[in-house]
Amino acid sequence: MQRRERTRHLIELGGLVQKAGLVELTDDDRATLYGAMLELADHAHDENAGDILALWKRRGKRAFDMAGADKDLSVND
Repeated sequence: MQRRERTRHLIELGGLVQKAGLVELTDDDRATLYGAMLELADHAHDENAGDILALWKRRGKRAFDMAGADKDLSVND
């Protein structure tokens, strides 16, 4: 991945953290945000990983649809 593309990708991911309300919820505490993400990753590696990821994807798509999400932050199939 080119540097410019990678930078854009990382900015978009940060936008998703903001859009989800996690920045305000954690008072912009990066250790808390990282810990929460590690917890999510642990759940995504257990025996029900496929079901968990499918649930997260459905929920995210529904939220994007309801919010009329920006094209740049859309979820790909």
